Order: sequence, then C-alpha cells, then structure tokens
Amino acid sequence: MELYKENQLKIYNSLTKSKELFKPVTEGRVGMYVCGPTVYSNAHLGNVRTFMFFDVVYRYLLHLGYKVRYVRNITDAGHLENDADEGEDRIAKKARLEEIEPMEVVQRYTVDFHNVLNNYNFLPPSIEPTATGHIVEQIEMIKEIMDKGFAYEVNGSVYFDVLKYNETGNYGILSGRKFEDAIHNTRALDGQSDKRNPQDFALWKKADDRHIMRWPSPWSDGFPGWHLECSVMSTKYLGEQFDIHGGGMDLKFPHHECEIAQSQTCSGVKPVNYWMHTNMLLLNSQKMAKSTGNFILPNEILTGENNILGKPFSASVVRFFNMQANYRSILDFSGEALEAAEKGHAKLMEAVDFLDKIEAGTTSTFDVQKWRQDCYDAMNDDFNTPILISHLFEAVKVINQIKEGKASLTIEDLEVFKNTINAFVFDVLGLMNETSEGNNSDKLSGVVEMLISMRKEARENKDWALSDEIRDRLLELGIQLKDGREGTTFTVN
Repeated sequence: MELYKENQLKIYNSLTKSKELFKPVTEGRVGMYVCGPTVYSNAHLGNVRTFMFFDVVYRYLLHLGYKVRYVRNITDAGHLENDADEGEDRIAKKARLEEIEPMEVVQRYTVDFHNVLNNYNFLPPSIEPTATGHIVEQIEMIKEIMDKGFAYEVNGSVYFDVLKYNETGNYGILSGRKFEDAIHNTRALDGQSDKRNPQDFALWKKADDRHIMRWPSPWSDGFPGWHLECSVMSTKYLGEQFDIHGGGMDLKFPHHECEIAQSQTCSGVKPVNYWMHTNMLLLNSQKMAKSTGNFILPNEILTGENNILGKPFSASVVRFFNMQANYRSILDFSGEALEAAEKGHAKLMEAVDFLDKIEAGTTSTFDVQKWRQDCYDAMNDDFNTPILISHLFEAVKVINQIKEGKASLTIEDLEVFKNTINAFVFDVLGLMNETSEGNNSDKLSGVVEMLISMRKEARENKDWALSDEIRDRLLELGIQLKDGREGTTFTVN
C-alpha cells in the first residue's frame, strides 16, 4: 500500500538546518546510508541509540510503502586513533595488544554488534558492506580524485587537498566551518608531516613496518583513509546522488564533511539530499566514559550484570525509552528514567493485550480517523516519536474507557483502531509485547538456574567433565555462562 502518496513527510536536513519536504530521487524508492561501527570493541550504547533511531526511520519508510535500500557499513580497517591521520589503526592496535589477528578482532566485535541489534529487535539493513571488501574501489576513487587535481601523493601517502577544494566554495557546507577558521584553530605543521596543510586528510596511508593491515596500491603498500570507505560504498550501492545519509552528530565533522568533498569532487553533484544526525546519549547526566566507569554495555542492561541501573530491563523498554525523546535532543540514560519508561511500556502493552477482547458497538465515541491522522502527522514531522507515543496513550485511555463501558467503537472504526495501534507499536517503533512471552522466559530461567546448580555441584565434586559438558551444551543453544565472585550468571544470545 503506497501510503507515502497521502503523507507529506518532512525531514530536518542538517545540511540546510531546516525541515524540508521529503522528495526521493526516484519516486517510490529510497536510498539510505548510515555509518556503521568500527569493530574494535563492544557495541557502544550511544551508537545503539543512533542505530535504533535509523531502524525506526527504516521501518516507517517501509510502512509508508517505499522500496528502501538501506546500507549500513562495517569499518574493519583504516580508522586511526585520532582525526589527524595519526596513531595506529584501532583494529590493528587491539590485535597487537591481544596478540591475535586483526580479522579475529573484526569477527569478534562484528558478532557482538549483530547480537546486540538482534536482542533489541532491529531489522537488518539491505546491504552491510565492509571497508576491506572494497579496497579496489577505494583505490579507483583515489585515482579519480588525483586525476581531477584535488589530491597529491607524498612518500607513498595520498592526501586530499582541502585548500584546492575550498576554491569550489563547498568546504564546510555541512558543518558550517570556514577554511580560514580551520587554519586559525589548527596547530602549525611541525615539519614531520607529509601534508601540505594541516586541514588535508588522508585518502591512502603508507603502512610502516609494524602495520599489519596493508594492501598494495600504485603509491605504496598501505591502507585507505577512514572517510573514503563511506564515499565509495554509498556511491556503489546507492548511486552518485541518493536520499538520506545518517549518523551521530559527532560524525558531522570531519567524517561527513570529508565524504561530501570526496564524492562531490568525483561526481560533480551534491551526493546526499538529506543529512540526518542524532544527538548524544548521557548516562546519569554525565558523558559516558570507560575511564571513569560511567558506562554500560547494551546487553548488560538486559542481564542486569552492570549495577549502575540497579536491575535488568527488557529490550522493548529500552526502545520505548529511546523513542520518548526527539532524536536531535540529548538523552539522559538512568535507572530512574528506565523505571518510568518501564511503567509506561507496561500500560501500553496491557492496553494492546486487551485489543482483541474489545467488541464493536453501534456508535463511536472517539474520532478514530482524526486520531489515526494525528499519529501519521507526528511521524511525518521529522519522525517525531515522542508525539506519536503521546497519541498512542490517547488510545490507551480510550481502551480503558471501553473496558469500563464508558466508550465504544463501531466495527469499522474498531478495525482501523486495532490496525493503526499494531502498526505503530510493533511495525514502526519495533516494540515487543513481552507479556505473552513472560511465562516462557521464566521457565527458561528456571531450567538454566537448575543446570547452573547441577554444574556447581559437579565442580564441588571435581567432576570437571560434567561441568564442562553443561557449559558447552548451553553455549551451543546460545546460552553463555559467566562465572564471577558472586556466582554464575547467564546471557541468551
């Protein structure tokens, strides 16, 4: 059903800093690219907020009837420790510290990333390309940029010439930064850099002797710059000009600004029509940081392993909590806030459970068509999930009134009412009704706890074979045991 024909979707465009009517490049089709994780550590909760929002964008576009190609990349090479093209590759550094192969690091944290997203009920993207899978294409784009005079090679490394690009008048078009200000705020070259200007960024870096991840190129054995992969993969799978590019606001500069420079240099056209950026996530009103201990991993929220929040919370409650705030606003994550979200989520699901028990009346005491349009109007206003949720709770109020015999809906209105609630709660917001699954979950927990008790007894009796067999058989079923000072806990993948 092509609902997009009757819905005027508006998107806040970071490029123009205003809400604009959404008009895709090709009618009925949407190309969307979102910057994915650099897989050198466990998935970060702040990143999960960004991916969760774009999961809702993806879901709503599909709900409207668009054919969507959603591309979300995996960065498995080329992302150095800082944005000045200095330091080690983050993945290579992790591999060196743990004395394993870089691709072991990539595999471990890619699997973790997928597990987190599966646990939180994400739809998979249409395509999930990797940087290492597109080395050839990245080399070809570098050649094209050099042929057009916007890059230069020094000692085996290739840099994008920002000063030359600034002559086009497009530098800082997304971030608002001016080249003159960048010069003023950048440290002077120390004589050891190969760059002509501090603002220039790497397209290809020559690998030193200790650098494990390296590929042959016309300039040196080396590796591509971090910004290049997204220009290459978005262009390959979505074309030289596509509809939506998303990511966290921390990527706006330099990453997305550099993407624009690279892509526009090659194609001569504006690569993206709508840029979207999510705001940051705080934990207990403070910036998340592993160095201070003020952090929590997404799966720890589900298991309660991290005591910052005080207890475990369901994935659906966390999704509901995230959608209660506008994606462009700062969100403060805390146990108290999740407690409140949990209560609201329970009320919503209790009302949803009662939907199938409602019997149609002869009259309608509630304007279902207006309410339905209000729900669409909320999402059409830059995916305003907080307003959508407020309208869903209007429906909860009506359901409770029907329970009490104080309201009624005709058979036609009741069908629209049910379909609209289910569509927005489950298809668009991606929430899960865990009330019907609660008994099964409790039974699973009981069985696993019994096996943990049997394993403990086996260990006390030094029956290591039985202890290991229980652990390994559970692991085969996706249940991982974790031994700690206070006993054994488990997670379900």
